[in-house]
Amino acid sequence: MRQAGRYLPEFRETRAAQDFFATCRSPEKCCELTLQPLRRFPFDAAIIFSDILVVPQALGMEVVMVPGKGPTFPEPLKEVEDLLKLRQKVDVAAELGYVFQAITLTRQRLEGKVPLIGFSGAPWTLMSYMIEGGGSNTMAKAKAWLYRHPEASYQLLTLLTDVIVEYLVRQVAAGAQALQIFESHAGHLGPVQFAEFALPFIRSIAKGVKNKLQENALPAVPMIIFAKNAHYALEDLAQSGYDVVSLDWTMCPQEARKRTGKNVTLQGNLDPCALYASKEKIGELVKKMLEGFGSQRYIANLGHGLYPDIDPEHVGAFVDAVHMHSCNLNKCS
Repeated sequence: MRQAGRYLPEFRETRAAQDFFATCRSPEKCCELTLQPLRRFPFDAAIIFSDILVVPQALGMEVVMVPGKGPTFPEPLKEVEDLLKLRQKVDVAAELGYVFQAITLTRQRLEGKVPLIGFSGAPWTLMSYMIEGGGSNTMAKAKAWLYRHPEASYQLLTLLTDVIVEYLVRQVAAGAQALQIFESHAGHLGPVQFAEFALPFIRSIAKGVKNKLQENALPAVPMIIFAKNAHYALEDLAQSGYDVVSLDWTMCPQEARKRTGKNVTLQGNLDPCALYASKEKIGELVKKMLEGFGSQRYIANLGHGLYPDIDPEHVGAFVDAVHMHSCNLNKCS
Protein backbone atom coordinates (compact mmCIF):
# COMPACT_ATOMS: atom_id res chain seq x y z
CA MET A 1 0.00 0.00 0.00
CA ARG A 2 2.69 2.32 -1.20
CA GLN A 3 0.49 5.40 -1.48
CA ALA A 4 -1.38 4.69 1.72
CA GLY A 5 -1.58 8.34 2.74
CA ARG A 6 -3.08 9.91 -0.38
CA TYR A 7 -6.68 9.26 0.67
CA LEU A 8 -6.25 10.83 4.13
CA PRO A 9 -7.40 14.44 4.69
CA GLU A 10 -4.41 15.08 6.97
CA PHE A 11 -2.11 13.87 4.19
CA ARG A 12 -3.65 16.27 1.67
CA GLU A 13 -3.44 19.13 4.19
CA THR A 14 0.26 18.48 4.83
CA ARG A 15 1.00 18.10 1.12
CA ALA A 16 -0.88 21.25 0.11
CA ALA A 17 1.47 23.41 2.16
CA GLN A 18 4.34 23.22 -0.35
CA ASP A 19 5.58 21.86 -3.68
CA PHE A 20 5.66 18.06 -3.97
CA PHE A 21 9.40 17.68 -4.40
CA ALA A 22 10.05 20.33 -1.75
CA THR A 23 8.08 18.04 0.56
CA CYS A 24 10.23 15.10 -0.55
CA ARG A 25 13.32 17.10 0.40
CA SER A 26 12.02 17.82 3.92
CA PRO A 27 12.92 14.96 6.30
CA GLU A 28 10.42 16.24 8.87
CA LYS A 29 7.55 16.34 6.37
CA CYS A 30 8.47 12.91 4.94
CA CYS A 31 8.50 11.47 8.44
CA GLU A 32 5.10 12.98 9.25
CA LEU A 33 3.54 11.70 6.01
CA THR A 34 4.97 8.24 6.61
CA LEU A 35 3.54 8.07 10.12
CA GLN A 36 0.06 9.46 9.42
CA PRO A 37 -1.51 6.18 8.15
CA LEU A 38 -0.10 4.30 11.15
CA ARG A 39 -1.97 6.59 13.52
CA ARG A 40 -5.24 5.51 11.94
CA PHE A 41 -4.72 1.86 11.07
CA PRO A 42 -2.82 -1.15 12.48
CA PHE A 43 -0.55 -1.58 9.46
CA ASP A 44 2.23 -4.14 9.84
CA ALA A 45 4.90 -1.93 8.24
CA ALA A 46 5.62 1.64 7.16
CA ILE A 47 7.07 2.71 3.82
CA ILE A 48 9.01 5.94 3.70
CA PHE A 49 7.34 8.86 1.93
CA SER A 50 9.43 9.77 -1.10
CA ASP A 51 9.26 9.38 -4.88
CA ILE A 52 11.05 7.19 -7.41
CA LEU A 53 11.96 10.26 -9.49
CA VAL A 54 14.42 11.60 -6.94
CA VAL A 55 16.97 9.34 -8.69
CA PRO A 56 16.75 11.17 -12.06
CA GLN A 57 17.00 14.40 -10.09
CA ALA A 58 20.23 13.12 -8.54
CA LEU A 59 21.51 12.53 -12.08
CA GLY A 60 20.97 16.22 -12.81
CA MET A 61 17.55 16.19 -14.48
CA GLU A 62 14.83 18.65 -13.52
CA VAL A 63 11.51 17.10 -12.50
CA VAL A 64 8.47 19.14 -11.51
CA MET A 65 5.04 18.06 -10.30
CA VAL A 66 2.39 19.69 -12.49
CA PRO A 67 -1.13 19.79 -10.96
CA GLY A 68 -3.52 17.66 -12.97
CA LYS A 69 -0.70 16.20 -15.05
CA GLY A 70 1.76 14.61 -12.68
CA PRO A 71 5.57 14.45 -12.78
CA THR A 72 7.06 16.29 -15.75
CA PHE A 73 10.59 16.58 -17.11
CA PRO A 74 10.95 20.00 -18.81
CA GLU A 75 13.97 18.70 -20.74
CA PRO A 76 13.62 14.94 -21.31
CA LEU A 77 16.26 12.84 -23.03
CA LYS A 78 15.65 13.10 -26.79
CA GLU A 79 18.92 12.15 -28.44
CA VAL A 80 21.71 9.78 -27.44
CA GLU A 81 23.94 12.82 -27.02
CA ASP A 82 21.70 13.98 -24.19
CA LEU A 83 23.20 11.25 -22.01
CA LEU A 84 26.27 13.47 -21.73
CA LYS A 85 24.16 15.96 -19.77
CA LEU A 86 23.69 13.42 -16.97
CA ARG A 87 26.07 13.20 -14.04
CA GLN A 88 28.25 10.16 -14.71
CA LYS A 89 29.53 10.16 -11.13
CA VAL A 90 26.77 10.80 -8.63
CA ASP A 91 27.51 11.75 -5.03
CA VAL A 92 24.56 9.77 -3.71
CA ALA A 93 25.16 10.79 -0.10
CA ALA A 94 25.01 14.47 -1.02
CA GLU A 95 22.30 14.40 -3.69
CA LEU A 96 19.90 12.13 -1.79
CA GLY A 97 20.91 12.84 1.78
CA TYR A 98 17.45 14.19 2.58
CA VAL A 99 15.98 10.72 1.95
CA PHE A 100 18.43 9.10 4.34
CA GLN A 101 17.72 11.75 6.98
CA ALA A 102 13.99 11.08 6.61
CA ILE A 103 14.54 7.35 7.05
CA THR A 104 16.65 7.82 10.18
CA LEU A 105 14.15 10.25 11.70
CA THR A 106 11.19 8.01 10.90
CA ARG A 107 12.92 4.91 12.22
CA GLN A 108 13.53 6.72 15.52
CA ARG A 109 9.92 7.86 15.83
CA LEU A 110 8.54 4.43 14.99
CA GLU A 111 10.24 3.19 18.16
CA GLY A 112 10.32 -0.37 16.85
CA LYS A 113 6.54 -0.66 16.53
CA VAL A 114 6.68 -1.74 12.87
CA PRO A 115 9.52 -2.15 10.36
CA LEU A 116 10.35 0.64 7.92
CA ILE A 117 10.55 -0.06 4.18
CA GLY A 118 12.75 1.89 1.78
CA PHE A 119 12.34 1.81 -1.99
CA SER A 120 13.50 2.81 -5.43
CA GLY A 121 12.21 2.72 -8.95
CA ALA A 122 13.81 0.12 -11.22
CA PRO A 123 16.04 1.15 -14.15
CA TRP A 124 13.61 0.62 -17.04
CA THR A 125 10.81 2.49 -15.28
CA LEU A 126 13.10 5.44 -14.50
CA MET A 127 14.54 5.41 -18.03
CA SER A 128 11.06 5.54 -19.53
CA TYR A 129 10.15 8.60 -17.46
CA MET A 130 13.41 10.31 -18.40
CA ILE A 131 12.76 9.85 -22.12
CA GLU A 132 8.98 10.29 -22.21
CA GLY A 133 9.17 13.40 -20.05
CA GLY A 134 6.42 12.10 -17.78
CA GLY A 135 3.68 9.51 -17.84
CA SER A 136 2.67 7.84 -21.11
CA ASN A 137 0.05 5.36 -22.26
CA THR A 138 2.42 3.67 -24.71
CA MET A 139 6.00 4.48 -23.66
CA ALA A 140 6.64 4.61 -27.42
CA LYS A 141 9.51 7.12 -27.19
CA ALA A 142 11.32 5.11 -24.53
CA LYS A 143 10.72 1.80 -26.33
CA ALA A 144 12.01 3.35 -29.55
CA TRP A 145 15.34 3.89 -27.78
CA LEU A 146 15.53 0.17 -27.01
CA TYR A 147 15.16 -0.66 -30.70
CA ARG A 148 17.13 2.22 -32.24
CA HIS A 149 19.80 2.74 -29.59
CA PRO A 150 20.31 -0.53 -27.68
CA GLU A 151 23.88 0.32 -26.68
CA ALA A 152 22.92 3.76 -25.38
CA SER A 153 19.97 2.18 -23.58
CA TYR A 154 22.31 -0.27 -21.88
CA GLN A 155 24.57 2.64 -20.93
CA LEU A 156 21.70 4.53 -19.30
CA LEU A 157 20.28 1.45 -17.59
CA THR A 158 23.72 0.58 -16.21
CA LEU A 159 24.21 4.12 -14.89
CA LEU A 160 20.82 3.98 -13.20
CA THR A 161 21.56 0.55 -11.74
CA ASP A 162 24.82 1.73 -10.17
CA VAL A 163 23.12 4.74 -8.57
CA ILE A 164 20.16 2.65 -7.36
CA VAL A 165 22.42 0.08 -5.70
CA GLU A 166 24.25 2.73 -3.68
CA TYR A 167 20.97 4.53 -2.96
CA LEU A 168 19.41 1.38 -1.50
CA VAL A 169 22.48 0.42 0.51
CA ARG A 170 22.53 3.88 2.06
CA GLN A 171 18.84 3.55 2.88
CA VAL A 172 19.66 0.45 4.92
CA ALA A 173 22.54 2.27 6.58
CA ALA A 174 20.07 5.03 7.49
CA GLY A 175 17.65 2.55 9.08
CA ALA A 176 15.49 0.91 6.38
CA GLN A 177 14.63 -2.66 7.36
CA ALA A 178 13.34 -3.87 3.99
CA LEU A 179 13.63 -2.62 0.40
CA GLN A 180 11.16 -2.61 -2.48
CA ILE A 181 11.99 -2.11 -6.16
CA PHE A 182 9.21 -0.77 -8.38
CA GLU A 183 9.36 -1.79 -12.05
CA SER A 184 6.03 -0.09 -12.59
CA HIS A 185 6.33 0.08 -16.39
CA ALA A 186 7.26 -3.57 -16.92
CA GLY A 187 3.95 -4.23 -18.65
CA HIS A 188 4.91 -1.97 -21.55
CA LEU A 189 7.60 -4.47 -22.53
CA GLY A 190 7.10 -7.83 -24.19
CA PRO A 191 8.92 -10.94 -22.93
CA VAL A 192 11.95 -10.46 -25.21
CA GLN A 193 12.47 -6.79 -24.34
CA PHE A 194 11.89 -7.44 -20.65
CA ALA A 195 14.48 -10.23 -20.67
CA GLU A 196 17.01 -7.95 -22.36
CA PHE A 197 16.41 -4.50 -20.90
CA ALA A 198 14.75 -5.00 -17.51
CA LEU A 199 15.44 -8.37 -15.91
CA PRO A 200 19.27 -8.25 -16.03
CA PHE A 201 19.29 -4.92 -14.22
CA ILE A 202 16.69 -6.06 -11.69
CA ARG A 203 18.97 -9.00 -10.94
CA SER A 204 22.04 -6.77 -10.74
CA ILE A 205 20.35 -4.58 -8.14
CA ALA A 206 19.54 -7.54 -5.89
CA LYS A 207 23.05 -8.97 -6.19
CA GLY A 208 24.76 -5.59 -5.86
CA VAL A 209 22.80 -4.52 -2.80
CA LYS A 210 23.31 -7.82 -0.99
CA ASN A 211 27.04 -7.83 -1.73
CA LYS A 212 27.54 -4.23 -0.61
CA LEU A 213 25.53 -4.73 2.56
CA GLN A 214 27.82 -7.61 3.45
CA GLU A 215 30.97 -5.67 2.50
CA ASN A 216 29.92 -2.76 4.71
CA ALA A 217 28.89 -4.98 7.64
CA LEU A 218 25.30 -3.81 7.30
CA PRO A 219 22.36 -6.08 8.13
CA ALA A 220 20.85 -8.19 5.37
CA VAL A 221 17.29 -7.03 4.71
CA PRO A 222 14.39 -8.57 2.76
CA MET A 223 14.14 -7.31 -0.81
CA ILE A 224 10.85 -7.06 -2.71
CA ILE A 225 10.41 -6.80 -6.48
CA PHE A 226 7.21 -5.45 -8.05
CA ALA A 227 7.06 -5.69 -11.85
CA LYS A 228 3.57 -4.60 -12.83
CA ASN A 229 1.90 -6.73 -15.52
CA ALA A 230 5.01 -8.84 -16.14
CA HIS A 231 3.06 -12.10 -15.91
CA TYR A 232 5.25 -13.75 -18.54
CA ALA A 233 8.32 -13.27 -16.34
CA LEU A 234 6.93 -14.54 -13.04
CA GLU A 235 9.21 -17.57 -12.86
CA ASP A 236 12.24 -15.41 -13.73
CA LEU A 237 11.30 -12.84 -11.10
CA ALA A 238 10.98 -15.59 -8.51
CA GLN A 239 14.59 -16.55 -9.26
CA SER A 240 16.01 -13.04 -9.61
CA GLY A 241 17.53 -12.78 -6.15
CA TYR A 242 14.62 -11.18 -4.29
CA ASP A 243 12.96 -12.54 -1.18
CA VAL A 244 9.48 -11.36 -2.14
CA VAL A 245 7.66 -11.01 -5.48
CA SER A 246 4.84 -8.49 -5.30
CA LEU A 247 1.92 -9.09 -7.69
CA ASP A 248 -0.58 -6.78 -9.35
CA TRP A 249 -4.29 -7.57 -9.19
CA THR A 250 -4.45 -9.26 -12.61
CA MET A 251 -2.60 -12.37 -11.38
CA CYS A 252 -4.51 -15.37 -10.06
CA PRO A 253 -3.15 -16.22 -6.57
CA GLN A 254 -3.33 -19.98 -7.11
CA GLU A 255 -1.58 -19.75 -10.48
CA ALA A 256 1.12 -17.48 -9.07
CA ARG A 257 1.77 -19.90 -6.22
CA LYS A 258 1.89 -22.83 -8.63
CA ARG A 259 4.38 -21.09 -10.93
CA THR A 260 6.71 -19.83 -8.19
CA GLY A 261 6.66 -22.76 -5.78
CA LYS A 262 7.56 -22.34 -2.14
CA ASN A 263 10.98 -20.78 -2.58
CA VAL A 264 9.79 -17.17 -2.64
CA THR A 265 7.29 -15.12 -0.65
CA LEU A 266 4.41 -13.60 -2.61
CA GLN A 267 2.82 -10.23 -1.85
CA GLY A 268 -0.46 -8.75 -3.03
CA ASN A 269 -2.74 -8.53 -4.79
CA LEU A 270 -6.26 -7.15 -4.23
CA ASP A 271 -7.45 -4.71 -6.87
CA PRO A 272 -7.30 -1.22 -5.26
CA CYS A 273 -10.72 -0.51 -6.78
CA ALA A 274 -12.14 -3.29 -4.61
CA LEU A 275 -12.02 -0.76 -1.77
CA TYR A 276 -14.86 1.12 -3.47
CA ALA A 277 -17.07 -1.86 -2.57
CA SER A 278 -19.04 -2.23 0.65
CA LYS A 279 -17.17 -3.24 3.78
CA GLU A 280 -18.89 -6.62 3.70
CA LYS A 281 -17.79 -7.22 0.11
CA ILE A 282 -14.24 -6.15 0.95
CA GLY A 283 -14.19 -8.78 3.69
CA GLU A 284 -15.36 -11.46 1.24
CA LEU A 285 -12.72 -10.50 -1.33
CA VAL A 286 -9.96 -10.50 1.27
CA LYS A 287 -10.98 -13.94 2.51
CA LYS A 288 -10.93 -15.32 -1.03
CA MET A 289 -7.52 -13.73 -1.70
CA LEU A 290 -5.96 -15.15 1.46
CA GLU A 291 -7.33 -18.61 0.76
CA GLY A 292 -5.88 -18.43 -2.75
CA PHE A 293 -2.38 -17.56 -1.61
CA GLY A 294 -2.35 -19.82 1.45
CA SER A 295 -0.99 -19.07 4.89
CA GLN A 296 2.72 -19.66 4.23
CA ARG A 297 5.22 -17.28 2.61
CA TYR A 298 2.64 -14.62 1.91
CA ILE A 299 2.21 -10.89 2.62
CA ALA A 300 -1.31 -9.53 2.21
CA ASN A 301 -1.45 -6.29 0.27
CA LEU A 302 -3.14 -4.49 -2.56
CA GLY A 303 -2.07 -5.04 -6.16
CA HIS A 304 -1.09 -1.38 -6.58
CA GLY A 305 -1.31 1.98 -4.81
CA LEU A 306 -4.50 3.39 -3.32
CA TYR A 307 -6.46 6.09 -5.12
CA PRO A 308 -7.06 9.49 -3.46
CA ASP A 309 -10.87 9.23 -3.39
CA ILE A 310 -11.05 5.90 -1.55
CA ASP A 311 -12.92 6.12 1.77
CA PRO A 312 -10.45 5.76 4.67
CA GLU A 313 -13.00 3.60 6.50
CA HIS A 314 -12.80 1.08 3.66
CA VAL A 315 -9.03 0.97 4.06
CA GLY A 316 -9.63 0.12 7.69
CA ALA A 317 -12.09 -2.58 6.63
CA PHE A 318 -9.42 -4.09 4.39
CA VAL A 319 -6.81 -4.13 7.16
CA ASP A 320 -9.25 -5.57 9.70
CA ALA A 321 -10.34 -8.27 7.26
CA VAL A 322 -6.74 -9.26 6.56
CA HIS A 323 -6.00 -9.63 10.27
CA MET A 324 -9.23 -11.51 11.00
CA HIS A 325 -9.05 -13.97 8.11
CA SER A 326 -5.30 -14.47 8.53
CA CYS A 327 -5.95 -15.41 12.12
CA ASN A 328 -8.66 -17.84 11.08
CA LEU A 329 -6.43 -19.45 8.44
CA ASN A 330 -3.62 -19.86 10.93
CA LYS A 331 -6.02 -20.97 13.68
CA CYS A 332 -4.98 -18.25 16.11
CA SER A 333 -5.88 -18.89 19.72
